[in-house]
Amino acid sequence: MEKMIQRWRGRIDAIDEELLELLNQRALVALAVGRRKRSVKLRLRDPKREQAIPSRARERNAGPLSEAAIARLFRAILAESRRVQSRARGDGHNGRQGTRV
Repeated sequence: MEKMIQRWRGRIDAIDEELLELLNQRALVALAVGRRKRSVKLRLRDPKREQAIPSRARERNAGPLSEAAIARLFRAILAESRRVQSRARGDGHNGRQGTRV
């Protein structure tokens, strides 16, 4: 039983490493988007896009995570993307309207 648990934990650790790599790749792309938004003077937030991303994820979710869990995870990812973009823009906000870093 212990060996099985250790194998599962090893798999979880490997998945966590993949998630970390993918999240950082996503952040790099968000950083590029933020820089481009700054260069063309676009607003940081795009409410339609911010609704579409978690909605698409919930639609594609095969479980076992609930739709609510997927929505929470993607809201957190989007918040971090806004924070990264905000830093790229140099506006001193953390991605929330009116909130300073």
